[in-house]
Amino acid sequence: MNAIAMPWVEICALDDIPARGCRVVQLAAGQIAVFRTAEDEVFALDNRCPHKGGPLSEGIVHGRQVTCPLHNWVIGLADGEAAGADKGCVRRFPIRLQDGRVFLNIRSIGKEEGRS
Repeated sequence: MNAIAMPWVEICALDDIPARGCRVVQLAAGQIAVFRTAEDEVFALDNRCPHKGGPLSEGIVHGRQVTCPLHNWVIGLADGEAAGADKGCVRRFPIRLQDGRVFLNIRSIGKEEGRS
């Protein structure tokens, strides 16, 4: 197995995230929601909806999107963008899968990329 060098940090096994579900990673900078689609794609977003700050980790994952549990905003998992007429963007974080393990790029934590 090839080790992934820093800044990649192993956060869990893919199987630790339910299909069409989420796992929350708590960091000093806040919470990151790590989503898994039915097709085993994995995405990491800030755990706050751009609308009213709802917990995206408690939303419904469908396809490559998540619907916020508070006001039904639909957020793209790949780009963090609100869908439809809604406007806003959620910060996203680089994620990598290797040998059934999920890695998060910690170098991106604290940067303001992906925010609008």
